[in-house]
Amino acid sequence: MFEDLLPRGAAKRSFSCCSGFAATDFIITITLSAADATEHVIHNPFVPAAFDHPVAVTLVLLTGLGAVFLKGFKEAIGLAVVIVAVYLALNVVVLTVGIRELLAHPEYLPRWTNAFYSQHANPMAMLLVALLLFPKLALGLSGFETGVAVMLVEGDPGDSPESPAGRIRNTKKLLRTAALIMSVLLIGSSFVTTLLIPAEAFGEGGEASGRALAYLAHHYMGDQFGTIYDVSTIAILWFAGASAMAGLLNLVPRYLPRYGMAPEWTRATRPLVTLFTGITFLITIIFKADVEARMARTPPECSCS
Repeated sequence: MFEDLLPRGAAKRSFSCCSGFAATDFIITITLSAADATEHVIHNPFVPAAFDHPVAVTLVLLTGLGAVFLKGFKEAIGLAVVIVAVYLALNVVVLTVGIRELLAHPEYLPRWTNAFYSQHANPMAMLLVALLLFPKLALGLSGFETGVAVMLVEGDPGDSPESPAGRIRNTKKLLRTAALIMSVLLIGSSFVTTLLIPAEAFGEGGEASGRALAYLAHHYMGDQFGTIYDVSTIAILWFAGASAMAGLLNLVPRYLPRYGMAPEWTRATRPLVTLFTGITFLITIIFKADVEARMARTPPECSCS
């Protein structure tokens, strides 16, 4: 359908740009998720100090991800549903405890606002800082479209490729539900973590760097619950990488050989898994499994319009 809308050359150039962005986005999601999961591993109080090697731990997680796809991933779909449900439930618990703590200490809000206005008294300066930080925010939300790209939505029995009305309706329901969950949990977690966590804990090497909600879980609910939260977070981040890998394996074999942008062997799954896993290894080693370094050096997105 895409090539019917544009001349052949224009379609190829536009698709090359879009596929390049999509592949970059998927690889970013895989490597960032694995590096973020590593932060939860090495900062857990029950994990031995011998595991304090971010690059090595991240490479192990990436190896496990690649091994799953070499074996086959269909069996993991049901497990993913359980992992997501547990993770969301634990987040609701942590946010509830955080909000209760804020209600018990109403002085936290004016303390934060005073510190905020003392640093950014000029509204234009606030706007400039917000614009500078927006690319990181957009990157943090980039996993949403990677998930949408690999959604499996069931339609009505009477649906056809020409008129998938039931599938479209169910997709809209899924997107509305996802948007609602993301809006409530993202805004709530940003509010709670900003007011309850000291600024220095967010710095490089700080206890809350890359794991703000986990910091609250350990701080307010004990290391046992915090460890449960860490395990759940590691699992969800690992599966975020899995959804991105699934997106790559869906995108490349289906479209790139058709446009002559990839050799025929890319239609095979296992060579692609090996190739993409090797790329994630290289990126992890170059950036030393540092989430902040990756976000700071992420290239701008290209336009697919």
